[in-house]
Amino acid sequence: MKKTIITYLILLSVILLSCRPKQNMVYMSKHNMEEEVTKAKFQGLHIQEGDVLLILVSALDEIAVKPFNLNTANKVGTDSSTGMNQYVQPSEYVVNEEGYIYFPVLGNVYSKGMTQVQLKQELESRLKRYLTDPMVTITLKNFNVSVLGEVKEPGQKESVSQKINIFQALGLAGDMTDFGDRTNVKLIRTGDDGTDQIVNVDLTRSDIVSSPYYYMKQNDILYVQPDKNKQVQANSNPNRALTFQIIGALLTAGTLIIALTRR
Repeated sequence: MKKTIITYLILLSVILLSCRPKQNMVYMSKHNMEEEVTKAKFQGLHIQEGDVLLILVSALDEIAVKPFNLNTANKVGTDSSTGMNQYVQPSEYVVNEEGYIYFPVLGNVYSKGMTQVQLKQELESRLKRYLTDPMVTITLKNFNVSVLGEVKEPGQKESVSQKINIFQALGLAGDMTDFGDRTNVKLIRTGDDGTDQIVNVDLTRSDIVSSPYYYMKQNDILYVQPDKNKQVQANSNPNRALTFQIIGALLTAGTLIIALTRR
């Protein structure tokens, strides 16, 4: 009977020693019910150097609009609701090191730091000199984020949507492994001035949804650090770490046995 009790106690001790607080393994588990959490507002992406923009110019006059679209061979007809010409593929424009795109007829147009809405308004304003009621649509082609570290599928991830939050970005990488530190995720973001900013994000806090880092921006890098348990394992000799774990389990079991036998 005593051997059975000892066996169960040893197994229980090993399990307890290998456990981590559940709160640190669950997203948004730390929440003060007295505080109202306001969700972050999506501010829109700012155009950066190296961005590839898909831009399409539409207008009522089919002939007049052609010089402003590099790809005019793929016209598929006219939109019945607007009467404007529609094209399968918009033209691609790369933002150069100086922050400009070279646009047909208009020449260099400064784009860096603008939102897509601001650039749309700027282009439509200039195009009014040549077209009646021009309409410009802009899409960012290369919206990529990199998710590295303790995730199941690390690497650069491409998103069809330009409005993704930090949890969706982790989802693109298959979510964190069991060893990922959810309390201290590093986010590396390039600002409009070209400098990199590194911030620590605690994903166990519910107020993350009100953080300016809740929504991802193009070229963001997420690095999920290993938790303390894995760091200890990585920095220690595997055999030595196993020895200490067994000793700790036996000491815990011994303490429990002594306490039970004294009753």
